[in-house]
Amino acid sequence: MVSDSRIRAVEMVRKLATPPKLALVDLGLPPLPHRPDEGFQLVADLVAQSPAMKLLVLPGQNDAANARHARTLGATDFVAKPCNAEGLKKLLLHALQIRAAEISGGAEAEGEMLIGESPVLEKLKSQISQYADSPFPALIEGESGSGKEVVANCLHRLSCRKDKPWFALNCAAIAPTLVEPTLFGYSKGAFTGAAANKSGYFEDAQEGTLFLDEIGELPLELQSKLLRVLENGEFQRVGETQQRISHARVIAATNRDLRQEIKAGRFRADLYHRLSVFSISVPPLRDTGDDKVLLLAHFSRFYAEQAKLAPFTLDGAATALWRDYLFPGNVRELKNIVIRLTTKYPGQRLSPLELEPELESEARPKSGAEPGPPGDPQTLIEQAQRHLQRERTFNLDDMLKAWEQGYIEAAMRLTHGNVSQAAKMLGVNRTTLYSRMDQQEKK
Repeated sequence: MVSDSRIRAVEMVRKLATPPKLALVDLGLPPLPHRPDEGFQLVADLVAQSPAMKLLVLPGQNDAANARHARTLGATDFVAKPCNAEGLKKLLLHALQIRAAEISGGAEAEGEMLIGESPVLEKLKSQISQYADSPFPALIEGESGSGKEVVANCLHRLSCRKDKPWFALNCAAIAPTLVEPTLFGYSKGAFTGAAANKSGYFEDAQEGTLFLDEIGELPLELQSKLLRVLENGEFQRVGETQQRISHARVIAATNRDLRQEIKAGRFRADLYHRLSVFSISVPPLRDTGDDKVLLLAHFSRFYAEQAKLAPFTLDGAATALWRDYLFPGNVRELKNIVIRLTTKYPGQRLSPLELEPELESEARPKSGAEPGPPGDPQTLIEQAQRHLQRERTFNLDDMLKAWEQGYIEAAMRLTHGNVSQAAKMLGVNRTTLYSRMDQQEKK
């Protein structure tokens, strides 16, 4: 399956009954083939539609910075240009092997044990334990790659429904026209291609759990029908008038700020309140402290075992770098870094020299040689003095606005456009951030 544009690629994937196991993405897509913007967006789109899909990127001219950012968004690895057929085939086969290992490894491979001992993770575990056995809906919020589906699985496995069916639907991974028949089923002749009666997820889940990932992507016209099921369990197959009853528990997840979606008219307030009877916030990896090191140990052992290689280790300096790295792509990014290091350096003890090329430069801790706000006041004074001596003209307002814009853009990039998380990172109120972003757009 080949596509020459992002929109077309997304449409093609959505029409498939089963998403592809892997994809090769050229970052130089139209309308601006000499820039990586569309390629980055396609990586994010494909990861949102099928987190299990393995993505390899062609960054163009072996651009290491573009390759690192694509991996932060969820790409497994990159292919340097020019590439030969045999080398490409080897990389694709390796990606398939990794995918197969994750699937065969089951819960352990995906870290469904919620590995970590940080206060934020202990709070998350406590919430899961408290809410697991309830029949009421739960809404899981968190950044892309933070492990929302893992949390949903934990809610199911720790409940009295653990032996009942589990169904999951990624609302971003399916064409809007297929969402209704997939959820509610359809009768023969209800639409072109409906050759027989078919039950939907609500019916098949029986008294089990139905997980609706990326709920913010659910078409507005279907939100009222979902609300009805949540309120009284009633639904109809497409093309039928017969009322059916669902006893499934609904767990939803989103990386969007649904409150802002409500204000924009894209999400129903009554559905939000019905879904968020229990609200669970999955912390970003940057807030989990030494849990990053525990996850490193867990996944390095797992992937080394699957590849029949000796696991790598980090020396003290590399471990400190790993601990301080912000991981904008969260656990998904961490796993992909571990996979690459396992392949490249089996059994070796790594220093920052080997680790740094795998990390997004903007998410690394700043060294003393790279001072900048917020920082030591004396350092800032000396830096400003050198700047004023170099510049013939200087405008303080312009400089402050440039700093503000730079930090806002960096925070939005690190949080993949999540305004609430960006505001938290910048230490301002969400409404304040919106106001400052509006002011910048008007300039």
